[in-house]
Amino acid sequence: MSDEPGDKKDVMIIVNGRENTVSKADLTSDQLVKLAFDDPPTGEFICFTITYRKGQGNKPEGTLAEGEIVKVKDGMIFNVTATDKS
Repeated sequence: MSDEPGDKKDVMIIVNGRENTVSKADLTSDQLVKLAFDDPPTGEFICFTITYRKGQGNKPEGTLAEGEIVKVKDGMIFNVTATDKS
């Protein structure tokens, strides 16, 4: 297996305490919500907060806003919480 750019490589990440194997180098906030919840909460006032740690070298931890994309690496940890803004 080659490590050339563009090669797909499975990566193990942890989302809300559960291990997930993904084959993408980048994940969107929406994809992380789907990994975090079997049945994501919905509603007009529901928003999600996504924090991560053990990330890429230039930004090992942070918060992911709705619509943003994050580069994932093996062992990265995500916490996804739903909040009712009402």
